[in-house]
Amino acid sequence: MSKPVDVLIVGAGISGLSMAVHLQRACPDHRFAIAEARARAGGTWDLFRYPGVRSDSDMHTLGFGFAPWRGEKAIAAGADILAYLDEVIADQGLAPHIAYGTRVLAADWRASEALWHVTLADAAGERVERARFLYLAAGYYDYEEPYQADIPGLERFAGPVVHPQFWPPDLDWSGRRVVVIGSGATAVTLVPALAERAAHVTMLQRTPSWLVAQPSVDRLARALRRILPEKVAYRLTRWINTRLHVLVYNRARKRPDQVAALLTRRLKRALGAAYDPRHFRPPYPPWEQRLCLVPDGDLFRALREGRAAMATGAIAQVEADGVRLQDGTHIPADILVTATGLSLAIGGKIALSLDGAPVDWAKRWFYRNAMFSNVPNLAVVFGYLNASWTLRADMTADYITRVLTEMARRGADVAVPVRSDDAPEKAVDPTFGFSSGYLARAAPLMPRSEAELPWRLNMDYLADLADYRKRPVDDGVLRFGKAGQSPVEQGGELP
Repeated sequence: MSKPVDVLIVGAGISGLSMAVHLQRACPDHRFAIAEARARAGGTWDLFRYPGVRSDSDMHTLGFGFAPWRGEKAIAAGADILAYLDEVIADQGLAPHIAYGTRVLAADWRASEALWHVTLADAAGERVERARFLYLAAGYYDYEEPYQADIPGLERFAGPVVHPQFWPPDLDWSGRRVVVIGSGATAVTLVPALAERAAHVTMLQRTPSWLVAQPSVDRLARALRRILPEKVAYRLTRWINTRLHVLVYNRARKRPDQVAALLTRRLKRALGAAYDPRHFRPPYPPWEQRLCLVPDGDLFRALREGRAAMATGAIAQVEADGVRLQDGTHIPADILVTATGLSLAIGGKIALSLDGAPVDWAKRWFYRNAMFSNVPNLAVVFGYLNASWTLRADMTADYITRVLTEMARRGADVAVPVRSDDAPEKAVDPTFGFSSGYLARAAPLMPRSEAELPWRLNMDYLADLADYRKRPVDDGVLRFGKAGQSPVEQGGELP
């Protein structure tokens, strides 16, 4: 067995790369490795290859704080995001640290050694490596098993049935009728992209989603780049965009009717005669689910031009040549795309245990958005649902490097948020007030959160930013100790 690494990062997507760069800068003496199950870096942006795949956050906030986004478009194509991540790997010298085709199967914390014994699998088979700290940056959804909605009669369909998570590279939809089942960001992205070559595309939704158009080019960012140094312009754009997004989100929560009226007016202007409230007026207020971004109004243009259409209703059954709704409407199709959502997976589906006892996430409490009650030397990245994923990834990486620095200063082997009061009645809604289906399905699996920090996975970026600045790492909750001290999984205090 090789010498333990100081930090094992699981995943070479946005979260893992952010942690690696923060480690190199803040903890240059720490040895780290990145285990990436896929054949290349990128995570989500390598997995999703469906037509039109793009960011649904602007790249000045989805980009890293330490690496300015130089692309012309702020709403960027998936291929451009992959190229950006490759550039970060090259510029930061991360390639030697990444082991591709290496899946983490299990990790067991050995208190006597203060080490994680991690089971990895690659082309050569399984092996066990050791790590002092485990950083889970594998995202929050299942890469292997997407959500498969119960669609009656789907097996009867005569043509291809495709899930966007596994888009066939050889699928030809030219001149064919396509029905995209779904109403979320993936469907909104797919429909205009498919409509460029298809005979016709129908977006079939059970209920509408709130849609908002936004230019793909950030004119303010472009103007700032002309008059300011690149890094200054990027930071200022990031600051402005983040706060504008928070302002819009908070207004939607406090004045939902006002925001709904504004969005409806914009939709009517963008769609003209194609506007129909049955298809564009959701039964829930704005930002109860994530707003669906329509860059440059591409979906609206496809609808106005008749290359695409909306259909709203419940499916009675799928037939060989299309889909029949419960109201009797038949939608003809040659190809079905089931853009029905994701399945959440906590901790990258890794079998975690403490001295052989399995960790039940649903009985643990989030601590400072990153760690878990009575689980030592472990952090996870769970991004914002109402803001860019990278804002959380950068923030979490910065915090954990401060934890590691404090451990080194103390000569500690262990850092663990200690909680002896289980108090399940203190737990708040695990869906964070959102009604998205994937969150509701995953609610029984989610770790617990209280109403207030630090025992919370928060969805308020500015409040988190203030908390990290004001609350010290050594806050009396996070305990530091040596190998072989107390059994932390029972909430016992470290001496």
